[in-house]
Amino acid sequence: MTGHPPVRARRTRRWAVHAVLCAGLLVMAAPFVWMGLSAFKTDEELGASPTVWIPTEWTLEHFRELLELLDMAQHFFNSAFVATVVTLCNLVFCSMLGYALAKLRFAGKRPVFALVLGALMVPGNLMLMPMFVLMSRMELIDSYAALILPFAAGAFGVFLMRQFMLAIPDELLEAARIDGASEWYIFWRIAMPLVKPALATLAIFTFLQSWNNFLWPLVATNDPEKYTLPVALATFATDPTKADGSNGVLMAGAFLVVLPVLLVFVVLQRHFTQGIATAGLK
Repeated sequence: MTGHPPVRARRTRRWAVHAVLCAGLLVMAAPFVWMGLSAFKTDEELGASPTVWIPTEWTLEHFRELLELLDMAQHFFNSAFVATVVTLCNLVFCSMLGYALAKLRFAGKRPVFALVLGALMVPGNLMLMPMFVLMSRMELIDSYAALILPFAAGAFGVFLMRQFMLAIPDELLEAARIDGASEWYIFWRIAMPLVKPALATLAIFTFLQSWNNFLWPLVATNDPEKYTLPVALATFATDPTKADGSNGVLMAGAFLVVLPVLLVFVVLQRHFTQGIATAGLK
C-alpha cells in the first residue's frame, strides 16, 4: 500500500528546488547587478582588488561624463522612437494577419500560413543584405524608415497572434455578424480585447528585440544623428580617443540601455506571465 510521501520529505524536495532556482537566478542576475552597481562606483573602486561589489561612495560622475561625451538625448530618442513604432506596427499588423489566418476564409490561406512558418526558419542575419539593397534603392538609408519598415511585422508575431485568435469561440464572432457588425468592428471591439495577454507578450518581445537591435542599425545608418543607443555606445567604446580608461562610463551607458527594457517588463509582466501560461494550453 502506497501513500503520499512524508511531509518532511516533500518539504525537503521543495526547499531543494527553491535552492536550485535561486542559484540559477543569482548566476543569471549577477552580471546585470554588477553592471548596475559599477555605474555608480568611482574609478578607484572599479579597478580595486579584491573586487568591490557594493560602492562605498556612490557617484553620478560617469553619467555626467557620458552626457558630455555622447549626445545621449538624441540617441535615446532614436532608440525609443524606433522601438515604440516597431512595437505598435507589430501589434496592429500581426494581429490583423493573425486574425485573418485564424478566423477568415480566403483563397490562398494555407500558402500564406506556410509562408509565415517558412519565414520563422530563415535566420535574421541572412536578410541583412537583401534588406540593405532594398532600402538603398528606395533611398531610405540614414532614415527612421530604414530602421522601422523591415521590422514593422514579424513572422513570430503573426504566428503568436494566430494561435491566440484560434481560441476565440467562432460562435461569438458569428453572433456579432448576425447582429450586423462589420468585420473591422469584430476585430477591434471583440477579438482584440480577448487577446490582451498575447498583445502584452508580443509587445515585450518586439520592444526588447528592437531596442537591443545592433547589427541592422549599424548597417543602415552612417549619420551619427540617426544612431540608436546600442550603436552609439559601441562606436564610443571602440573610439580610443574617447573610451580610453572609461569603463565606468561604459557601465553607465549599458545601464541606460537595459533600464527601459526592465521598466517595460515590470509594467507588462502580469499580462506577460498570463500570456505565457495561456500559450501552454494552445
